[in-house]
Amino acid sequence: MFVKFLGVVLAVLVAWAIAAHSSNGAGRPQLYTVKPYDTLWSIASSHYGGDPRAAIYRLEQRNRLAGDIVHPGEKLVLP
Repeated sequence: MFVKFLGVVLAVLVAWAIAAHSSNGAGRPQLYTVKPYDTLWSIASSHYGGDPRAAIYRLEQRNRLAGDIVHPGEKLVLP
């Protein structure tokens, strides 16, 4: 009886550990307010390492930008 109970508890624990669940590890999105003379290139260069072109692409996708023009006061979500 105890062995069956232990087996069921173990099976439930394994299923729970394998199942996907939210961790909230990413935290809140970081917002950036565009300043005068900012460009996507300058924003990408100052916030991400490496080639800015990859960061520009992520900025465009995350913010659903139709082009590469940003305006002062515009708020961008940094990916």
